[in-house]
Amino acid sequence: MSTGQKTSGPEGNKLFTRDHLFDLTGKVALVTGGGTGIGLMATQALASNGAKVYITSRNQSKLDNTVQTYGQNIPGSIVPIVADVTKKSDIDKLFKEIESKESALDILVNNAGVSSTAFEVESDSAQDMKASLFDDASADFEDWTETYRTNVAAVFYVAASFLPLLQKSTDKQHGWSGTVINISSISGMIKKSQHHFSYNASKAATIHVNRMLAEEIASNGLKIRVNSIAPGVFPSEMTTKEPADEEQKSEIPKEKYADKVIAGRPGRDEDMASTVLFFACNQYLNGQTLAVDGGYTLAAGM
Repeated sequence: MSTGQKTSGPEGNKLFTRDHLFDLTGKVALVTGGGTGIGLMATQALASNGAKVYITSRNQSKLDNTVQTYGQNIPGSIVPIVADVTKKSDIDKLFKEIESKESALDILVNNAGVSSTAFEVESDSAQDMKASLFDDASADFEDWTETYRTNVAAVFYVAASFLPLLQKSTDKQHGWSGTVINISSISGMIKKSQHHFSYNASKAATIHVNRMLAEEIASNGLKIRVNSIAPGVFPSEMTTKEPADEEQKSEIPKEKYADKVIAGRPGRDEDMASTVLFFACNQYLNGQTLAVDGGYTLAAGM
């Protein structure tokens, strides 16, 4: 990973190798929801490149299975902590536990998220559309509240809580800045509801929270980078609507999105892993949201 060293001459070539650019040896990371789906992809990417990765979930068995399956014989390590990031008391407890063990937090991946109730939007009349979006018994304020609680408020409060440890990461390492990676979604960027207004609206809010955090942190003179990855279709329990397999993985048939995504397939674990490493290690990236979607937003026309 670059620290501003001289890159000229034959010796400078070493600074351009993958082992240097993406080496996370000695780095400490936290991935919320790090046991399945995109969170697990991030966990594997960071730990496989040397980081000590704390992962959270409300489910102890999922955490234990993740550590047993993916935490053996790797350059880094995976450490499980049970926590509910929709509760400030749990977030504070999580902060204090990591603070008691680590001098700094180098990488925070805000990944924990939930889907929302889906509703039919295709309709032949205003009355039918109202029946689906308003009259349906499952169309309630609780759906919006719970979706925003996890996808927006939790992202904000986890990031805010860990600011001191993230700044300490910057202070102790020349050429490195503590970094927050917020996992949003292309659902927060496109104009279609995709049958779930509350989810898409929450992800749009996540993207804006990301930019506001980056601005306010920088305005206060703190050196903490804040960026967002907006995934397209990646295999997870949320996208498949089915439990993960015994190795905490989900699968989407390639043919399901062959005609919907320019890439002709869903995203692979490696696609997300390389993006997470880029966001973690690139010290010149701040306040940005990047769609990693195989061209989905191009096809959708945003």
